Amino acid sequence: MTVAADSSSLIAHFNDMPGEDVHRLRAALASGQLVLPPVVLTEVLSDPGVDAFMEENLEQIVRLDLREGYWTRAGQSRRLLLAKGLKARVGDALIAQACIDHDVALITRDRDFRHFAEHCGLRLA
Repeated sequence: MTVAADSSSLIAHFNDMPGEDVHRLRAALASGQLVLPPVVLTEVLSDPGVDAFMEENLEQIVRLDLREGYWTRAGQSRRLLLAKGLKARVGDALIAQACIDHDVALITRDRDFRHFAEHCGLRLA
């Protein structure tokens, strides 16, 4: 089963941190079933601590394409959460929407995605 990874879990993986999310990420990576929402690649590569090894490995992971209407749906999902008084950062909305559009579960250690799961159809792995 294909799964996506969030930057929090990818960074934990590259820093050899423990966690169930890292375990799931490594299993998906080993089986060739890990994909990245494009925003995740941008977030991770923006970190000044990224080295050539990390960058090379990240470039080899398949990225989800952005479907027609993606930007509108991401804005609508974020608006829905904000109207409920819930935290919904722009980057998280973009990551969640890419996963929702592809019906791909997201591996993350960032609890903010729970709102997208509860109200917008995001599946968490």
